[in-house]
Order: sequence, then structure tokens, then C-alpha cells
Amino acid sequence: MMNKKIFLCSICNINSGTCNEDCKFCSQSVRYKADIERYMHKPMEKILQEAVSARDNGALGFCLVTADKGLTDKSLKFVCEVAKAVTEVAPELRLIACNGTATLEQLLTLKEAGIKAYNHNLETSESFYPQICTTHPWSERYETCENVNKAGMVLITGGIFGLGETQQDRISMLLSLKSLNPTSVPINFYHHNEALQLQPNPLSVEEALSLIKLAREMIPHAERIMVAGGRELMFGERQNEIFEYGANSIVIGNYLTTNGRIMSKDLEMLQSLNLGVAKKVN
Repeated sequence: MMNKKIFLCSICNINSGTCNEDCKFCSQSVRYKADIERYMHKPMEKILQEAVSARDNGALGFCLVTADKGLTDKSLKFVCEVAKAVTEVAPELRLIACNGTATLEQLLTLKEAGIKAYNHNLETSESFYPQICTTHPWSERYETCENVNKAGMVLITGGIFGLGETQQDRISMLLSLKSLNPTSVPINFYHHNEALQLQPNPLSVEEALSLIKLAREMIPHAERIMVAGGRELMFGERQNEIFEYGANSIVIGNYLTTNGRIMSKDLEMLQSLNLGVAKKVN
């Protein structure tokens, strides 16, 4: 493992379940009518409470997520307002935005508002992508990641395993990620929802662990391999093993539409493994 200090990140769904895209893995699409909480803007007071809680539990990263294909003038304004408010109450947090496709101009506006990093996942290989999304092309995702690099922001980009893709697709995605030179690579494991058309995640724990190892081997210059969505469901009582296979970052707390573990449980896990919590960003 590159770093025995584990980087903790928390995500905040500031706009939920309003997306019109048809991504088959996503319960936030309005097309599938999944039973989730939907709202245009999370109250600022709630967002700030989540930010403080994340900081108090050791998180360095705090990600502001909106459910839409990409940034609009309205969503851009809201994300910037949230970023400035969070910075006032928790200046220690590194702010990350995850708002779909974004132009260079929009990213520079976010940067000016104090956001240091942008997360936009490729999700899967270019060839498999049309099987899971038809309303926008994979190339738009890749272009947004290129824009993040052009904006001089920290690039966070990864994908999802367990969508029905082949091993060749996984390798292809990892090669595409490597070409973007990301700082952090979030590895997600598909969390099935009955409203979605995809089959439940077919991966075994051993296969999932081997994919974390593969990501680390194929993208050696990434500072962080982060195990993100689906960790609790995928690994259960074996979550502690992910660090042996190259992970050095996790998401703590709840995800976008699913619950995570109580933050204290993750801190106890790290302590039991003699793994420290990163206190600063490289």
C-alpha cells in the first residue's frame, strides 16, 4: 500500500433524484421511479451539519453532489453558494464537486468559489457504456475529466464494477482512467435497487478484492485508490481486507441514496488495523 494514512471522504447529496438521464445503474434517474428521497435543494443548515460531522469524524474530503446530467446556471450558482458556506464553518475540509458534465468555464467558476477537486466517473469502458446509458455518450465523460485537468483542479475519476461488464471492459476502463492521470480513483461496486433493470452485482468478495488490486497496479501514480459506493454490501464483514489489496481511501457516512456504516464503526476498523487517518492533503 502506498500510504498507511487512510484518506477519508464524505459525500453530500445536495440535490437528489432529479436526473432525466437513463443510466441503468442509477436510482436517481426519474425514469426508474426508485423509492428514494427526491429534492431540488437540500437545506443549507442540513448541509452544514453534515460538513461539520464529516470533519469531526476525520474526513478531509467533502463532496457536493447534484443529480443531473451536468451543470446548469442554477445548479452552478447553488454549488458555489454551498461551497462558500461550508468553507466558513469547516475550512479544514477539501471541497470536491460532483455535478456531471462540466465545461472549462464552469469548472473555473467552481474553483474560484473554493472547490479544489472535481469528481466525474467514466463508470465503465467506452465500448460497454452504450449498454448502460443511451442519453449521453461516454466521450462527454472523458472530455469533462480533461476539462478538470485543464482547469488546474484535482481530478477524481473512477467507475463501477458489477454492471455486467467483462474483465476486458474493466481493463479498458482502467486504461482510460490511467490516461487521465487522476489523483484519486473511486472504485464503486454496483448496489442493486429493485427498480433498476440491471441484474444484482454478480461479483464475489474475492473478485472484488482482485479488482481493487488491479486498479492499484494499473494506475500506480494515483495518490489514492478509494473504495466508495457499495463497500458495505460488497464486502460485509471483510471490509478490513480492502487495504491489503491497495485501497488507501474510503467514503465514510451515507452515500447518495443508500446508507453507509456509522462513521465511528469505520474509525474503529482503521484503529484495529493500526491504520492512521490522513490529517492533511498532499
